[in-house]
Amino acid sequence: MKAIIVAAGQGTRLRPLTDDRPKCLVELAGKPLLDHQLEVLRAEGVDDITVVAGYREDQIQRPGVRKRINPDFEFTNMVYTLFCARELMDNSSDLIISYGDIVYESRVLKALLACHAPVCLTVDIKWFDYWQKRMDNPLEDAETLKLNGDRILELGQKTDRYEDIQGQYMGLIKVRADHVPMLYATWQGMDRDALYLGKDFDNMFMTAFLQHLINTGWDVRAAFVENGWLEIDVVEDLELASYGFWHIK
Repeated sequence: MKAIIVAAGQGTRLRPLTDDRPKCLVELAGKPLLDHQLEVLRAEGVDDITVVAGYREDQIQRPGVRKRINPDFEFTNMVYTLFCARELMDNSSDLIISYGDIVYESRVLKALLACHAPVCLTVDIKWFDYWQKRMDNPLEDAETLKLNGDRILELGQKTDRYEDIQGQYMGLIKVRADHVPMLYATWQGMDRDALYLGKDFDNMFMTAFLQHLINTGWDVRAAFVENGWLEIDVVEDLELASYGFWHIK
């Protein structure tokens, strides 16, 4: 099992905490976000881990962790960053892809590992409990996630209807080994002149790429969980974590 943690961004909304460090090294409960992830991954037997870094990449040094660099991190987004590690994307093992600004309990990773579809996404079906603590109006930030059973039909669109949100995509993905080599070719085959959820090719969101996979026939499934994770996007997210929401069951 391989894991790629995408962690090249500048984390501007977490300033001043990110003035001198990458977002993934901001501390939660006395430990950098990255180290929380490494601990959970290794506890579940995932030892082949790569971090794709960019902003303040010199600070990301961990024993046994491979590092790749996105030299264009200032002008590109997460999907571009992911494929800076494309040489690791072979059919030798399943591949976990994780955002660098999340933390999650072992039970969340266990749910993902138990899913054997070509592409699996952890989906929090109790997302509203968390989102209403993060913001006054959850619809300001939440995006669509539409399901047919555990098959994901749509994600990443803005909506003003709670009915369009059947769960929250967390930024934690698993791609089955036989589909891993097709990821880069699929990305390269996309129209470079098109806009994807309002972003150009180099700056598309991961949700836009996942929607493209769905639209072109990939079988993308949900691994359902109930809370047990955090996204650290703004300083207030750290304050919320200090109240113990991470460990709500």
